[in-house]
Amino acid sequence: MTNGLGGYASSTIIGTNARTYHGLLVAALNPPVDRTLLLSSLDEEIRLNGETHHLASHKYPGIIHPEGSTYLKHFSLDPFPTTVYQIGDLEVTRCVFMIHGENTTIIRYSLNNDADDTDNTILRVFPLVNMRDFHSTTSSSDIYLVQDAKRTGTKLRSDEMKFTVTSNMRYHPDEMWFYNFEYDKEHERGLAYREDNYNPGYFEIELKQGTNHIFVAASTSDLSDLTINDIEDLYNKEVERLHVLGDRSGFNDDLALKLTLAADSFIVRRASTHSRSIIAGYHWFSDWGRDAMISLPGLTLVTGRFEDSKQILLSFAQNCRDGLIPNRFADSDKYQPDYNTVDASLWFVHAVGRYFAYTGDTAFVETIWGTISDIISSYTEGTHFGIRMDDDGLITHGSQLTWMDAKIGTFEVTPRRGKTCEINALWYNALRTAAHLAEHLQKDPSTYELLAVSAKHSFTDTFWNQDDMCLFDCVGVNDDNTIIKDPAIRPNQIFSVSLPYTVLPRKKEISIVRRVEKDLLTPMGLRTLSCDNVAYKGRYEGDPVSRDMAYHNGTVWPWLMGPYVSAYTKIHDHSHTSRDHASSLLRRFDEQLQDSGIGTICEICDGDYPYIPRGCISQAWSVAEILRAYVEDVLYDDYKIEV
Repeated sequence: MTNGLGGYASSTIIGTNARTYHGLLVAALNPPVDRTLLLSSLDEEIRLNGETHHLASHKYPGIIHPEGSTYLKHFSLDPFPTTVYQIGDLEVTRCVFMIHGENTTIIRYSLNNDADDTDNTILRVFPLVNMRDFHSTTSSSDIYLVQDAKRTGTKLRSDEMKFTVTSNMRYHPDEMWFYNFEYDKEHERGLAYREDNYNPGYFEIELKQGTNHIFVAASTSDLSDLTINDIEDLYNKEVERLHVLGDRSGFNDDLALKLTLAADSFIVRRASTHSRSIIAGYHWFSDWGRDAMISLPGLTLVTGRFEDSKQILLSFAQNCRDGLIPNRFADSDKYQPDYNTVDASLWFVHAVGRYFAYTGDTAFVETIWGTISDIISSYTEGTHFGIRMDDDGLITHGSQLTWMDAKIGTFEVTPRRGKTCEINALWYNALRTAAHLAEHLQKDPSTYELLAVSAKHSFTDTFWNQDDMCLFDCVGVNDDNTIIKDPAIRPNQIFSVSLPYTVLPRKKEISIVRRVEKDLLTPMGLRTLSCDNVAYKGRYEGDPVSRDMAYHNGTVWPWLMGPYVSAYTKIHDHSHTSRDHASSLLRRFDEQLQDSGIGTICEICDGDYPYIPRGCISQAWSVAEILRAYVEDVLYDDYKIEV
């Protein structure tokens, strides 16, 4: 669950935290960054007929204790994570939701007690808390927490911050530390995986016969006056907000509606720009320019969130420097954004073009036209990181500037210095988009048209690989000025077909799609390298070095299913048969919405069967591109948008 600030609540169905990133309140103290774990979990104990039942489950060295999952009866996401436990005649329903726009998590309990004798039915809830950066782990000696206890809860503070935990139960201070929690996912990733959590006390209430409504709230705000009626109002407000999102999209298709709700989690407020931005993925990514621009059409345009689109585009435009939009905003305002990307600016121009295609809003495009003009002139004349237009009209650039940018120390895992196929497909698309927008703004498009003609003239001669009937991935120059053409079959070439403006004749487009289908297509997206290549890594696992070696050398990326579907339906003229096939590809993700990030789509998967989900459990462009392709290319008749 997310809160529109970059904060979130996340755990497993059984409540056992398996990552350092898990917790019921991970607050974004400087939205959408400075994410800090505050409430790790709630441990519930129910004393019934003289016997104590523990609903929690924790992993300690060599043991799971307690084993509350044995009482687990049901789990659903309807619309928030809801868990039902059964203890004899007592049914406990626990729902977790967040208040949008606040660093607040509310856990709402409904306890149906049918026992005739209720005198001995007691509920106790023990908050396990922390105050640490969500990347790290804590031992009891790392932090010193002071509490200010009241009847309804406690205010906890360290030297740097504070937050409250409150309830309609009575609070009893009783401090202790819980030691040596183990987080299995971090252990698998070769990272720190043990920590301690602090328990300041517990909440307690005697349950009455019938239904008991109880809550616990954790927040960076003071919520000591909350009542159960307030909780119901806040819950209903959040439900209504989600209904409005669904209604605004206009979808009546089940998968499109599910993805629309998933899309909402990535749209956040950035405090430093006082505007909207897009989180690249949960748990650990912040807002990245490349990811934001690729994701923008799917997250905001097909869902009808045009005002959010404008804010996001304007925010990145205002931070454009020398034709480069930020690759990444820093995790703290103490640092400047990173600009080390060649494609983010080209995706920005594409996103503006798609915004105009959906809205026809010339007034807004006029306000950011200067950024588009600056991007193209900077790329033409040359800007930082060796990004410049060569004599042949194509863009060349330095190392590790494309989305395949994994690096281990100084070692470049996928070196792509020179001219890359997708960057020049994006360059041509940006030039044609700029010319199109210039016409509607009553500006002279001729400069962009002439540059586009030059790029198109050179593209085929530079990138066409006649032996494999597809594109060379990268064309570089050796130290002795000999040209090197990389024949590795990668998915980057799919953009030469999928973008609105494409540079190749139809026969070559068909050949590219067939080659990508043969070598790279899986049920979960496209592999980043053909499994016939000696550098192919089929499993993304192990320590950081092992994972970085696989990241773009075989690992499957679900977001690439979006451009693949667009390319596939395009070369078949959006025939009913091609759309039916595309629908079968995309509807497989309905199952992924129930696994490894429930209600969302993961960042990556193994290249080898069974394509195990890996990386971030929830990735913006995975959700965005699958939703965009499903709407634009499958639900084609109802939602077709002209270029």
